[in-house]
This record gives sequence, C-alpha cells and structure tokens, in this order.
Amino acid sequence: MVRLGLGLIWVLHFLPLGVLSRIGAALGMVLYALARARRHVVLTNLRLCFPELSDGARRDLARRHFRAFGRNLLEHGILWWGSKDEIQRLVRVEGLEHWQAVGVKPVIWLAPHFVGLDMGGVRLTSEYRLVSVYSHQKDPLLDAVLYHGRTRFEPSELYSRQQGIRPVVRALRKGLPFYYLPDMDFGARDSIFVPFFGVPAATITGLSRIAQLAGAVIVPCVTRQLPGGAGYVVRLYPAWVDFPGGDLEADARRMNAFIEERVREAPEQYYWLHKRFKTRPAGERNPYE
Repeated sequence: MVRLGLGLIWVLHFLPLGVLSRIGAALGMVLYALARARRHVVLTNLRLCFPELSDGARRDLARRHFRAFGRNLLEHGILWWGSKDEIQRLVRVEGLEHWQAVGVKPVIWLAPHFVGLDMGGVRLTSEYRLVSVYSHQKDPLLDAVLYHGRTRFEPSELYSRQQGIRPVVRALRKGLPFYYLPDMDFGARDSIFVPFFGVPAATITGLSRIAQLAGAVIVPCVTRQLPGGAGYVVRLYPAWVDFPGGDLEADARRMNAFIEERVREAPEQYYWLHKRFKTRPAGERNPYE
C-alpha cells in the first residue's frame, strides 16, 4: 500500500500545481469520509480547543483541515522529486532579515506543526545548511523517501530522536540553524503540563534546554499554505528577547501561547490529526477514547 501511494504521488507531481492542489483537496474530502478514527481525533482536538464554536462550525473546520492535508500530501511529490527551481517557486521565504539580525549567534528555528511544515524545511535546505531531528517511520521505503527529501540539497545534518540532543547542540555551535518541531505530545518524559488553548498539554521543555546549552536565539519559523494552489510561504519572525527565562514552565507557556496565536490565524492548517492531548495529568482520562 505504501509503495502504491508513493507511486501515485510520484506520477501526480508532474501535473500543474493548480490541478494537483484541486486533486489533493478532493483526496482530503475522501479521507474525511473514510478515515473515521482520524476524523474523531481532529474533531476531539477542535472540541477541546474551540469550545465556543458550534458542532457544525467545528465539522466545517475539520473538512477544511482535511482538504489542506490532502493537498499537502500530494504536493510532497514536488518536495521529493521536483527540481530545486520548482521547490523555490512552490515556497516563498519571508523575514530572512530576522535571522540575519541575530548575527553569529546560534539560532533555533521554532517550527510548529502546520501542514506545510516539510515545505518550509525542504525549501530552506535548498539554500542553507541546517540541522533537524526526525522520527523513524515503520515502513523502510517511506522512511528512505522522507530522509532523502529532507537531505537532498545543502549538506544538512538530520538526526533521529533516539540520538538525543548532543549532536544537535554540536551542530548549533558550528553555526547550523536548528529546524525544531517541539509542539507534539511525546509523552510524560521531559514534559510539563502547560495550557494550549486553555487545555493542559504535555509540552516538552527542549526548546529552553537546548537554547540554554547552545547559547541559541529563538527565531520562530511558520509555513502556511496559500489559497488557490498558489503554493506556500515560510515566514521567519523576530527573535525572541529574554529566552530562555530561567523558568521552564514560563518558557513552555510562552512557546504554546505563540503557537496558539499563529494557529488562530489559519486554524485549518494546524496538524489536528495528531493526538495533542493524549498524555493527561494524573486522574484524567484520555479524551480520544
């Protein structure tokens, strides 16, 4: 099934972007209809994060999320097999002056899990060396395709989560920016509970700890999908001042608050398919069950 899916993505990546985007959006609606378990995850996340919305409004938002996800899924073919020029046309970069203003200090690009996350990462590697961390995929072919797609341009450094943070800190000290994705539920280890949309969420403290170890500055980096098959834009934001602040909980709250602000700007594009609230404080039940 994985081989068939990858083959389909490869064939479709030759299509014009506007056509590919429409097919991807249609695929998203098929997934919304058939992927019952994942639809339940998305609707649960939206119920927790947007209690002020009606059930109908949350279902509409979920459908828009699946359309954005389906479109992004097929457009990955351009990332994996398109030329450098094609990728640079697909994804525009804004805000590089915020990175350049940091000077020679080590930099962490805080990259929240929007559907265009890989688009931004691969676009940046088409011009700059960087370091990042990835999770091994169970299917070896998919794992190989993802690894190739993320490392095929500038000689960046990509480490698995099992290797820990030491190689990342070394790369930061060598001057490579760290494309960091810390806004998922990785379990209770190294996590604290801080609010995300008002809901206690297990949040890893790696952003503070790595910044402290490497003496790094945080420059947020958010990739958004543009409407009408117009591609993506990856935007770098001004560097954070007084971070880390010496209080892990306050730092984690600051990170989640920033991400929440960006999510509210384009709520259909955040990665709601992930069980963000599966790890609960003692005595609380898993909301996805």
